[in-house]
Amino acid sequence: MKRSWRLLAVATALLCSASYVYAENKPWDERTAAIGAAGAMPSGAIDKEEMERLREIGEELFKAKFTINDGSGRPDATQATVPTKVRHRGPNLFSRTAGLDSNGCSSCHNEPLPGGAGAFTSNVFVSQGFVNADFDTVDPQFSNERGTNHMFGSGLLELLAREMTADLYAIRDNALRKARKSGEPVRVALETKGVSYGFITAKPDGLVAINEISGVDPDLTIRPFSQKGVVPSLRQFTVNAMNAHHGMQAEERYGARWTGTDDFDGDGHTAELRDMDISTLVLWQATLAPPIRQTLDNEEWRTAAAKGEGLMSSLGCAECHRPALPLKSLKFTDPGPGNSAANLNDRQVEAPAIYDLGLMEWAASLPRNEKGEVMVPLFGDLKRHAMTDRQITQLGNELLSQEFVDRTFFMTAELWGVGSTAPYGHRNDITTLDEIIRAHGGAGREARDRYVEASGEDRSAIIAFLRSLVIEE
Repeated sequence: MKRSWRLLAVATALLCSASYVYAENKPWDERTAAIGAAGAMPSGAIDKEEMERLREIGEELFKAKFTINDGSGRPDATQATVPTKVRHRGPNLFSRTAGLDSNGCSSCHNEPLPGGAGAFTSNVFVSQGFVNADFDTVDPQFSNERGTNHMFGSGLLELLAREMTADLYAIRDNALRKARKSGEPVRVALETKGVSYGFITAKPDGLVAINEISGVDPDLTIRPFSQKGVVPSLRQFTVNAMNAHHGMQAEERYGARWTGTDDFDGDGHTAELRDMDISTLVLWQATLAPPIRQTLDNEEWRTAAAKGEGLMSSLGCAECHRPALPLKSLKFTDPGPGNSAANLNDRQVEAPAIYDLGLMEWAASLPRNEKGEVMVPLFGDLKRHAMTDRQITQLGNELLSQEFVDRTFFMTAELWGVGSTAPYGHRNDITTLDEIIRAHGGAGREARDRYVEASGEDRSAIIAFLRSLVIEE
């Protein structure tokens, strides 16, 4: 009996020593203690100590296993990104087709560690061909099956997208001013950080011809997240995912402001995730260290990888998988400027939080160019490309257009971390790097053909280099 009491006392002490257990929580409460732990909404410049406190809360939320006591579940709502009521309540809380398909972020983002990628078993079914759909089938006419991407370096990706978007906006606005002043159409190239997005023609009446735009939406907003490049920010991604996968509804989208009720999903819980909860999740993801180029101990592998890096350029792979893009500022604001309606943006708060990613330990290892800009080693271009043609069709297996993006167009996959995130392809059904390279059609066809025609030694060297791009554990 005494031993039992001692064990209970130890267990209680361990539980209560966790950083974010509410004072009113009991050891047997089956709730996620990190919810609400941030306190007030972060605002203004955030110092390193406060960043670390908020990051720890965000990590707890990312790793949490949400329960019905937290508000997990959405009996009256669908997985859709637009708040949508179900046609009828289903018999099961969990469903692989339309969710709930997990009760925590790290259930899928876990390889090789939390924030990472997912295996085929954690694939999700994306219904954004119908932004307010209610579906319960894996039929490809109703959903696209997708693998889980890793989140490492995602703060840097969002900052790159913001700067590139601002550049494209400035090009368009300048062309419109010139057209109005001259009375003649003005055709200009859309280029930022060395990446070309085609051309626009600005007209004196204020209209813009968009038929020559390539690889970005007509509004010129670069959306760096999802395999189709349709999500502009970590905040919007987080709000989407929390509802779709876990039935945890963010107040900023599903609360009374947008839906007229505090319990849109009808599960008896209000304010399941408040603004500050989403902010801590955003911060943790934004500050995840970018993947690294592994220091190889094996001399044969090291020699092959060095050769493979050069071949990536000479064969044309680096035209899309650009080794690095320059970033002017490491200041990450949240809420940011590019969030769509029903997601907080920087105009809807008194002052957004400003996080300096340069305070993170990993920031010192990032190279800089002669202008002092950070060179983000993403091996990508933040641009969509056609990935199929008449001969090579393997990556054209989706039937739905997502957010009006052509079915065969996908965002260039950033290769940083690719050595840690097999399997490959948007459906997680390609087992080797050699296979995924051979599956490139469309815009990647010429580089793919050069790879196939190369010697076995050269192909092996490219694979060796790609396998050296890893998520540091």
